[in-house]
Amino acid sequence: MKRQYVGIDLHRRSSTIYRMSEDGKTLGCVRVPSRPLELAEALAEAGDAPEVVIESGYGWYWAADVLEELGATVHLAHPLGNDWGNRRVKSDERDAKDLAAMLRLGRLAESWIAPPEVRGIRELVRYRAKLVQLRSGLKAQVHSVMAKHGVLPERADMFGPGGQAQLDALALPGPYMARIGSLRHLIELYDREVTVLEREIHKALKDDPGYKALQQIPGIGRTYAAIFVAEIGDVSRFSSAEKLCSWAGLTPKHRQSDTKLVRGRITKQGSTLLRWAAIEATAKCRAGTKLQADYHRIAERRGKAKAHVAVARRLLTLVYYGLRDGEIRALSPKAA
Repeated sequence: MKRQYVGIDLHRRSSTIYRMSEDGKTLGCVRVPSRPLELAEALAEAGDAPEVVIESGYGWYWAADVLEELGATVHLAHPLGNDWGNRRVKSDERDAKDLAAMLRLGRLAESWIAPPEVRGIRELVRYRAKLVQLRSGLKAQVHSVMAKHGVLPERADMFGPGGQAQLDALALPGPYMARIGSLRHLIELYDREVTVLEREIHKALKDDPGYKALQQIPGIGRTYAAIFVAEIGDVSRFSSAEKLCSWAGLTPKHRQSDTKLVRGRITKQGSTLLRWAAIEATAKCRAGTKLQADYHRIAERRGKAKAHVAVARRLLTLVYYGLRDGEIRALSPKAA
């Protein structure tokens, strides 16, 4: 039996499965509930080892695992890399058909399907980042309540020992004190949860050679190292450090037509968390390091914002080789 190409428009409640032959003929199209058993029954019509493509949408993990267990070669369509055109009619069947057609023609822009263990680490790392973001919002609310009564913070960190003393001494009207008390209680809960997550992440990565190597880079500690390891995954899928920087969205846009070439701002595509960590780590480089010297040199000519991005690319280059080799050779002392 000839190989079949299958496009699946996956949704939360139902999915459309479109089957296509090697010569582009339609073999069938069905809509099934988005459940493992129904998906397996529909895929059985595609024969042995079909080529299957799904979109990188909401909750795709389970579908990819089920399809791989059934012997299919699974492809994950990149959400931004495929040109769907300006269609007047959009339907689930048309989407599934287009996915199968692009896969058959070799025109499908694909995303990497991370193995389950990498997805698990990503879940912890991304959840920690989300909790920190929510905690920052709670802290901002405390500052907002203080500002309503003209109370200025006496410390840069209002939630360290000195700042907590000022909060303890506040004497505001009842409703405002009640809100601050509630916010402080919630912040303590978030602190505990973040600490537990950081312990779990370190426990899972403590024997990873890349995780250990990245912490040798100036500005990268456990948190940033865990973000790089989780978000990048298998670094061997990138042939060079430049490819990694491009995937992270830290390279400029490139638009060329005939003799006209335009380079714009960085693309900001790829992992937002990874890009944030690379830029933030540049701000934590110690004095006297080459990365900090590069930052000051570029900032004098191009400004601080562009300097952060440029140094972030250099830092990500070190990350690439650290994950690939398990060591940061650029930081080793030169041989005599």
